[in-house]
Amino acid sequence: MTIDWQKQAEKYRDQYLSDLKELISIPSVRDDEHKTDDYPLGEGPAKALQKFLSFGERDGFTVKNLDNLVGYIEYGSGEQTFAMQSHADVMPAGDGWETNPFEMTEKNGNLYGRGTSDDKGPGLAAYYGLRMLKDNGILPKMKIRLIIGTDEESDWTGMKHYFEVEPQPTLGFSPDAEFPLINGEKGNAAYETTFGKTNGAEYTLKEFDSGLRTNMVPGNATALIETDNNEKFVDAFTDFLDKQPLSGDIKATGDGIAVHLIGKQAHAMAPENGINAGTYLAAFLNQFNFEGAAKQFLSFIAEYLHDDTRAHKIGVNHVDDVMGELTMNVGIMKFDFRTGGLVNTNFRYPKGINDTQILQALLKVADKLGGEVKEISHMVPHYVDPDDPIVKTLLAVYAQQTGAKDVKPEVVGGGTYARMMPRGVAFGALFPGTQDTMHQANEFQPINDLLKAMAIYGQSIYELTAK
Repeated sequence: MTIDWQKQAEKYRDQYLSDLKELISIPSVRDDEHKTDDYPLGEGPAKALQKFLSFGERDGFTVKNLDNLVGYIEYGSGEQTFAMQSHADVMPAGDGWETNPFEMTEKNGNLYGRGTSDDKGPGLAAYYGLRMLKDNGILPKMKIRLIIGTDEESDWTGMKHYFEVEPQPTLGFSPDAEFPLINGEKGNAAYETTFGKTNGAEYTLKEFDSGLRTNMVPGNATALIETDNNEKFVDAFTDFLDKQPLSGDIKATGDGIAVHLIGKQAHAMAPENGINAGTYLAAFLNQFNFEGAAKQFLSFIAEYLHDDTRAHKIGVNHVDDVMGELTMNVGIMKFDFRTGGLVNTNFRYPKGINDTQILQALLKVADKLGGEVKEISHMVPHYVDPDDPIVKTLLAVYAQQTGAKDVKPEVVGGGTYARMMPRGVAFGALFPGTQDTMHQANEFQPINDLLKAMAIYGQSIYELTAK
């Protein structure tokens, strides 16, 4: 069968944009504070999953919701299962938006809103790629499932639940990364380092707060300081701002001096693309005579973590010829004079080093400063042979649809659901040359890119399941 996949995608433009607008309007951030039996991750993720599944039901697919944690849209039958793994949850919006993050806004051919790029826009494009087969009467030779998780940005609770109660898919892809194709994902390990609550007299650290998620470079940081040296402190802060790539403000309050720094959010897989407001604030404060656990907390961040995304200072920098460099993100930093301090670090590591070695390096540093470290999550590196038919087929479709020459798979620091399948790869929907705004303020994706991705997904599903 000969199909003009891009022409097919254009036919769906209006309905696709209407559906995506509905998805973006749901603030599907994990919300443990308001979880219930019906909404185990909070109302937002469940509502977004239900909305996604409602599209499949509307269009005549088989759908199933597994406990408001994960669901799937199914087409075809057979012993083998081809899976596409997407997610309906999103990162917290954060500050710095020029539009409402939960109202899809079109400007200059781009769609702005939280989830347009990660991952509601691409996931819905994959859904419409599946619709192309059904609407053209093409019956696949195997079962196809678009699986939609609700917790990709945190602990993968939903997708883990799917793999506990449903059969392992044979092969598939996750439309949650970039083109041309990702066949390798670095290991992903997160650690929590805690400190006591003792403080000093000349300078007292009452509060320190930076970061929303471990897998996100903090764009904001605040601290509340108590000192009798107000003038010296304010002058030093003004001088600091003049020399650093951040903005900020400082003001006196009834509880002390409030300090605020504004950096730049970025995805933890490429922390060098952000400006970590939290580590910069710790570096500024570390020059003052804090004492006790407050000083240890600041020193740990400022002396061993700040401005070192490759972890040279703690001694775990490593490069693999195939998988590239180890990277480190300092995602959450908190201190309260009543409860103590906490620092969450996230490492994306290649072959040749492991999570235990990273833990030992952190323990060695933290021990000097009275801190304690524990590993809170871990996933091993994932790699699919470039000669695997799924890699070759998807690259061939991408080249045919885009005219790109000499396309090759790549390895990244990001983690996608694809790593849960031995023959799983990440495939789009970010095109080379398009700005990556995932996990950032003013997240966007070009409309034409999403339609092009839809065409690529349609042909890819066809080539792998029906041809």
